[in-house]
Order: sequence, then structure tokens, then C-alpha cells
Amino acid sequence: MSAKLPPSSPFGQRLLDLRRQRGLTQVQLAEALGSTQRAISYYETVADYPPAEVIVQLARVLEVSTDVLLGVKTPKAPKVTVPHDDPETRRLWKRFQRVLELPEKDRRAVIRLVNSLVAAQPARRSAARSSAARSTSSRRNGASSGG
Repeated sequence: MSAKLPPSSPFGQRLLDLRRQRGLTQVQLAEALGSTQRAISYYETVADYPPAEVIVQLARVLEVSTDVLLGVKTPKAPKVTVPHDDPETRRLWKRFQRVLELPEKDRRAVIRLVNSLVAAQPARRSAARSSAARSTSSRRNGASSGG
């Protein structure tokens, strides 16, 4: 695995920041563009600017103007809506806002943990349903043979 290179240009840094703000990996951004991870890495770390048509595509996928992507304008602060309806949702929202204050390495660890728990949830539900079905089936069999 190669070492991560820092961006060599202000454009590369903006692209890196915007991609991360949207929670995208280089691979995900490349797929959205119909490009490769290697090209995205090149735009972030080596190139001063990608070709004009790529800049337009990047702006579209990252949902910013080309002016923002090129550094002509500063991006608007994202509009954050705080959920007010459910106390549990508010509590979780506040916790996740605190996660944003963590160092990047720790944020990634939290995201990996949440993703693994969420991904495991359908398997847990399926196992719980199977277990419930087996216990219901064994109760029925026990009731019919006990008479």
C-alpha cells in the first residue's frame, strides 16, 4: 500500500475537503464520475487542475458550484436541521455532533463501528425470527404429542 500524499495544490485540498465532507471515499467519488480511484487521487495530490469537463462533473457530484470547487467562492455553511420530535433522536443527534469534534482517525473508527452494527442488524433479526419459529414449532409439536 502506498503512503498517502498531501495535496500539492489548493485545488487538491479543496477537492479532498469537499469529498470528505460528503463522506465519500475516492472509490465512491470515482464511481459517481465514471472514473477511477487513481484519477481522483491524482486530482487530489498531483494535478493543479483536472480537465474542464471533469471539474464540471466533480462540482455536480459534490453538489457545489464550479466557483466553489475552483476556489473563486467560499462554500456556504451546510444547513443543519436538528430533530426536535423525539428525545432519543435528539440525544443521538447531539452525540453524533460531538463525534465531529474527534480526530479524523477516531471519527473513522466510530463510523466503522456504527456501520458494522447496522450491517449486522438484519442478520440478528433473521436469527431471532428463526429462533422464534423453532420455539413455536417445538411448542406445537410438544402440545400435539402430549394428548
